[in-house]
Amino acid sequence: MRRGLHGRGALFDTEPPGLAPRLVGLRPFQHGPSPCEHPKDIPFVVFAGARGLGKSAVLAELRAAYEGHTPLALIDCETDRFARPPAGRPHEVWSPVAQALVTIAEQLAEPVADAGRIPFPRLAAGLLAVAAGGWNDRDVPRIRREAERILLLNDTGSWVGAPTSRWVGRVSARLTDPLTGPLPGTGPVVEPVVEAALETFSEGVSPTHRRLRKAAAWYRDHPNADGNPKLGLLLLSGRFRAGGDPRTHAEGHLVRALLADLDDAYGGALPRGNRPGRPVVLIDNAQSAPGIGLIAAVLRDRADGIADRVVFFAGLRGHGHPALRNATRSTLSELVRASGWEPGGTASSRALLVPLSPLSPDDTPRVVEAACRGLAVPSRLPGAAHRLTRGSPLGTTLFAESARQNLPRGAGTPGELLTADLVPQEAHEAYGAHGVYGAHEKRGARDGRPAYRELLDRLTPDGHWDELALLAVAHDRESACALAAARLPGDFGAVGVLALEARLAEEGLPTVPGQFVGDPFLRALLLLGLHRRDPDHGTWEAAHRTLVAHYTDIPAAPDGPVDGPKDGSGHGPGSKEQRVLYRLHHELALGAAEPAVTYLRDAFPRLDTKAWLRALVFLASAPYHPVPVPDGFGGAAADARTRVALGRVGTGPPPPQGADTALHLRIRRLLYGVWQVTDPLALPDPVVAERLRSELEHLSRLRPTDVEPLLRASVHWPEDALSGRALRLGRT
Repeated sequence: MRRGLHGRGALFDTEPPGLAPRLVGLRPFQHGPSPCEHPKDIPFVVFAGARGLGKSAVLAELRAAYEGHTPLALIDCETDRFARPPAGRPHEVWSPVAQALVTIAEQLAEPVADAGRIPFPRLAAGLLAVAAGGWNDRDVPRIRREAERILLLNDTGSWVGAPTSRWVGRVSARLTDPLTGPLPGTGPVVEPVVEAALETFSEGVSPTHRRLRKAAAWYRDHPNADGNPKLGLLLLSGRFRAGGDPRTHAEGHLVRALLADLDDAYGGALPRGNRPGRPVVLIDNAQSAPGIGLIAAVLRDRADGIADRVVFFAGLRGHGHPALRNATRSTLSELVRASGWEPGGTASSRALLVPLSPLSPDDTPRVVEAACRGLAVPSRLPGAAHRLTRGSPLGTTLFAESARQNLPRGAGTPGELLTADLVPQEAHEAYGAHGVYGAHEKRGARDGRPAYRELLDRLTPDGHWDELALLAVAHDRESACALAAARLPGDFGAVGVLALEARLAEEGLPTVPGQFVGDPFLRALLLLGLHRRDPDHGTWEAAHRTLVAHYTDIPAAPDGPVDGPKDGSGHGPGSKEQRVLYRLHHELALGAAEPAVTYLRDAFPRLDTKAWLRALVFLASAPYHPVPVPDGFGGAAADARTRVALGRVGTGPPPPQGADTALHLRIRRLLYGVWQVTDPLALPDPVVAERLRSELEHLSRLRPTDVEPLLRASVHWPEDALSGRALRLGRT
């Protein structure tokens, strides 16, 4: 893989052939032939997942792998060209799907290898009929430009016959003749334009005219055309203008026209041997119009037995779509040798849905090390990068780029690399190849800004950064509503919380009990942004104080949860015990650690060991932001948690009278140690990680029974902390 897409070998490998060469029939980059896994029916492949999992990067890699060797097109459904019609084009004769077909055909038409341009006469005839439905004004220059762009879809680039530009000019002038009569301003001129087009197509004997006559005749099979191509084109135009379901059917017919033109190019007069492999269409951000419309149209035709030769790959934000409810679902690891796909009886069964997985703990360090080749990289930074990003390909790429730019400037921890300025030039190259991606890739060269802001722009739903940053402090809908009522404008409220909750689900972000924003990487970025929103961190402190008050003033039923199941320990999301933990979590984030230490000390003899360890890890997940004090090396002050975890003198108040002093101090050291080594913004201290082992072993001696979880933690936690994995709480 040219772009180093770690963990994506099942798509691009050549030995054994990955999914792409098995479907396209060509080896990526090498362009030798590859056996086709599905010689007749072809699955429509949809890569699914949340933002940042590399869907755009995979599509860019596919383009790089096959561009110039087989007809190929790539569109991004979130670009402006699909959001609204061009100036002067009426809405009733424009749609995102129609615009996408023009864009796709123009790219597929380009000559590749030893084969010439592909003409699209059927599509051109249909698009002319649709466009003519909006030619009811006197802006003749604009209308001629529209007609010429459509007619150029029939260009083969051949020197045989009249030069294309002169032919297109003559035909477009002929088609706009009806506009010079009494009709302009009184209604559409579809019928005279269609008549003029059919007459023009039938007059010549050149290959161009023969193709156009054949294309026009294709519309005699349009529903209710009764063998009359003129009527078929008029019906197509009328249904498109009608909107709703009729337009959907008309768009489906235009999609079918494009695929039929491609079929001619591969099976017609041009020997198919000159076109090795199959044509490829790549659809990024398919959750936006025109993506789902294109997918649904292709799947319907394939289910109806109308075959085509095109290999479609799409990137879809989220876990799926109703149009894909019966799709075969396969993980990347299941695609190594065969797709396992078989078409069923429904249209959606013709799709193969592939959820993209995060990078592995082994892949993330490779990305960081490759970006920082030649630099002195802290030994624990690659593992810390995985703990922070959780394998997000986009997050890892930008984090590695920040390390490349900022390690020489003195930044060394994940938090410092996120707050350092980043100019994502290399990331733009990898994720925005050929200038076809979203607005954030179109900014071009500019001054740097903090890396966490660059990441948030790409990973958060548009327009919701401020609200999400605040609600990332919350644990569930109830606490999110409490925060919204206290800290957001009055018109946001519970309705805004519900809408944002639904939006996060649509985006494919995980739902995690105990966190309103379930994705840990996104939550870490949001909380960092919230802390840095004000110079005095006022919003940050107010949010945590709001939830401290919320969990202090609103008691839960003492006998268990009110809004969710228990986990077997009385720690259900609505239980009194869990609300106490939530309150202590926010107090710890504000710097008050002793209440958490006291709770863990008193709970140690009464809770089962697994529940106690879960409580410890949850409390230690509180965000930590020390006061930035220069340490003489350009970084922040030394992590104060390390001193406490190692039990150095003067690192905390004395235990309260009557308490078990040794247990109190040991639990304080353990809490601070886990807090330090699991902090996604810090580098885990190896001495602290090793100290966890002895602290847990000593605690195990205080329990006559139920000691196994403590002993397992003493073995696994130091290793987990230094490798960037989550601390293991079970048997694995």
